[in-house]
Amino acid sequence: MPIDAAKALAAEPRTGEISWTPKDVLLYHLGIGAGIPATDPDELRYTLESRLHVLPSFATVAGAGSPGVISGLSMPGVEVDLARVLHGGQSLTVHRAIPPEGKATATSRIAAVHDKGNAAVLVLRTDVGDPEGPLWTNDARIFVRGEGGWGGERGPSARLDPPAGEPDLTVERPVREDQALLYRLSGDWNPLHADPEFAKVAGFDRPILHGLCTYGITLKAVVDTLLDGEVGRVRSYDTRFAGVVHPGETLRIRMWRQEGAVRVAVSAVDRGDAPVLADTIVQHA
Repeated sequence: MPIDAAKALAAEPRTGEISWTPKDVLLYHLGIGAGIPATDPDELRYTLESRLHVLPSFATVAGAGSPGVISGLSMPGVEVDLARVLHGGQSLTVHRAIPPEGKATATSRIAAVHDKGNAAVLVLRTDVGDPEGPLWTNDARIFVRGEGGWGGERGPSARLDPPAGEPDLTVERPVREDQALLYRLSGDWNPLHADPEFAKVAGFDRPILHGLCTYGITLKAVVDTLLDGEVGRVRSYDTRFAGVVHPGETLRIRMWRQEGAVRVAVSAVDRGDAPVLADTIVQHA
């Protein structure tokens, strides 16, 4: 079996040093659509180094996106075909504000391996901290088609009860035709997001947007509209990737206020509101 669950879980964590600069943060913000309108003071918080606020989802690419989904596929006990891999979900816990520039230690390991029958799900956990203490924890849920069925534990369901009533706010965010090409410069070089021939091998008629790009676009929308633009209020952010986004489409982002949280659902306007992000929740102060 290409995935040896016992070996993957028993493997020693990988630890490495990562660093980032304001340039990396600015590039990430542009990659998730910040800067429109270019002179809007609210957008300049994301695009001008002299007043830079770091959106917490930057944690998913800090250090040029490593360790990340692709690095998780090189862990001991894991040997899979990249064309069978999809990013199934992502959770982020922010322990304190991410500085615009920093150096930190990232420790990553396979925290769980679930057998979904027709697929396997790997949970890659990365803890990041600096000399002042923990910064953030990322959990990437990696969905590998065709690698289940060995009799392992199915794992918990990521499904939440749908939010009640009409959303408190709905916004739409256009995705640029070149959004995936720009976003991949932050470190996710998977050819699925750029190479039409590779996309066809993976079962798509054309390259798709990174799930983590949609993840960032969505968090920015929540922060900008319901959290008064205050990035420091975000405590955690969890989502399940329910469908693909094609560059050039428009995202519809529905938000429901809850006590200390915002529930979110994201769909593709151009494809009859096809689900994109589901079971999504932003916990906040």
